[in-house]
Amino acid sequence: MLCSSCKLEIEERANFCPHCGVSVGKKEGSVAKQDMNLIITFYLVEIVFLVIAYLVYRQEVSLTIDIIIESISAIIVLGFVSLDFKNVIRLYRFPKINPLLYLGAIIIPIFTGVIVYYGIELVNSELFFENYNMYADYALYPNSLFWAFLFVTITPPIFEELAYRGFLFNQLQKVTSTKITIILTAFIFALVHFSIISLLWIFPFGLLLGYLRHKYDTLWLGIIIHFIHNLIVLSLDYYYFDTTLLEL
Repeated sequence: MLCSSCKLEIEERANFCPHCGVSVGKKEGSVAKQDMNLIITFYLVEIVFLVIAYLVYRQEVSLTIDIIIESISAIIVLGFVSLDFKNVIRLYRFPKINPLLYLGAIIIPIFTGVIVYYGIELVNSELFFENYNMYADYALYPNSLFWAFLFVTITPPIFEELAYRGFLFNQLQKVTSTKITIILTAFIFALVHFSIISLLWIFPFGLLLGYLRHKYDTLWLGIIIHFIHNLIVLSLDYYYFDTTLLEL
């Protein structure tokens, strides 16, 4: 389909031309406005929640608080997903693809996890003269490895993929092209991690997950890659964790 204004090709599902921004008249203006309002609302709610969570963690850290924060985060995501349930739930079908692709989804994040771990560690050491250990956040909890595994390797792949490559991806595709959707979801995904250093790898990581979600119309590849990547990083943090720090 061609844009009536700039005459460049746009996708059938798009409501606005990604090149010049003109409405293509596929939807009534009020409906398109509702789509945009929903996208903005989702982002604002996420940002406000994450800022509040950050402030809470600065005041006190405990297992109870972790459970409450993670539960609220899940409820927020599920609440937005319920507004587009039919279109999101279909993304949980396993696509008929080459089994080697699933194998790649297992092997590739092993390498990326190692590269990112040591790369970020080097950057932190050189720029900030300190290293951050993710496992240390859970080391004082009873059954610490279980809670670290749950909050680092289980909930993020499930709910972040559901939120950004599921709900948000679907909503953005209604108002712009797939290319712009992949870029925007990756960028927003990176921003909500509140780490300038992490932008170096989270943004391209988000681009990869967005591309796979679009090409194969499933969340499973992204969930597998996200899970294994986080598992590798947590495993290395656990391996290098200095238990003597608990005595300080």
